[in-house]
Amino acid sequence: MDILKTKDLKKYYGSGDNVVKALDGIDLTVAEGEFAAIVGTSGSGKSTLLHMLGGLDRPTSGSVTVDGHDMFSLRDDELTIFRRRNIGFVFQSYNLIPTLSVYENIVMPIELDGNRADDSYIGEIVRTLGLEERLDSFPNQLSGGQQQRVAIARALAAKPAIILADEPTGNLDSRTSLDVIGLLRVTSEKFAQTIVMITHNEEIAQTADRIVRIEDGRIAGESHV
Repeated sequence: MDILKTKDLKKYYGSGDNVVKALDGIDLTVAEGEFAAIVGTSGSGKSTLLHMLGGLDRPTSGSVTVDGHDMFSLRDDELTIFRRRNIGFVFQSYNLIPTLSVYENIVMPIELDGNRADDSYIGEIVRTLGLEERLDSFPNQLSGGQQQRVAIARALAAKPAIILADEPTGNLDSRTSLDVIGLLRVTSEKFAQTIVMITHNEEIAQTADRIVRIEDGRIAGESHV
């Protein structure tokens, strides 16, 4: 089953002779439980694509369907709720809230939605990511790798349809990067979690099930690892 699908997705900036085609007709499908990597050079359109897949920006034309729902048929307020419930994000800069503890950061998206956290599921995520001893710590007491583990835990906590990871190892050294990607791989398999990762790092991309290459706003090729 395809959990994510785009159809003729376009994002243009400017007009006339000055138009920039950041995305120029992207057709992409991602199967439920798949770990896909999207790679490309700076300016290729991969980050713009991630913003569209996550409903963070609206396309010029085309559609993005997540778990059977056309995201851009929703009003802005509906889209915000849909995104919170169905899409987990892991950013390069972690985006943790400094005044909240590790545990509070992890469960925040669930509580924003007015729900109670599934303690047994959260406990399993915490154990998988090796955060048991850090739940009462604050982000500034953690290393970069530990902060990214918290970000992964937060993304998993609400049991989203997909997780979007935007250069998740961009601020980490090479050894910690491989540790974090290994944990993404483990969580993908253990929790049958669909993950789409943006990266410019070929070694990191090779850990995915499938690599999609973007050039000049178009899909230039795909390969299964």
